[in-house]
Amino acid sequence: MNITRRFIASLVVAAAIAAPVSVMAFPSPDGATVQVRVYDRNHKDYHNWDDRENHAWGVYLTTNHRPKHEYARANRREQEQYWNWRHSHPDER
Repeated sequence: MNITRRFIASLVVAAAIAAPVSVMAFPSPDGATVQVRVYDRNHKDYHNWDDRENHAWGVYLTTNHRPKHEYARANRREQEQYWNWRHSHPDER
C-alpha cells in the first residue's frame, strides 16, 4: 500500500514538472498568437485556444446563463458540454 502511494505521488510530481514544458508557446512564422492547445476527449481533436475561442467561451457562458469564469477553472463536465456546444456552433468565416 505504501509503495503504491509513493508511485502515484511520483507520477503526480513528474506530471507537474512536465506540464509547463508541454504548454510552452513558440512563435509561429505566420505571426499567429496561439499559445495553448486544448484536447477535446469526446471528439478526439485539438483546439487552439486563442482570442476567437475565448470569445466563443464567453458566448457559451452567456447563452447558457452561467457566471463568467475562465475555461481552465471549469470542471470536466462543463468543459465537455462546451466542446459539444462548440462543435455545433462553429466560427463564421
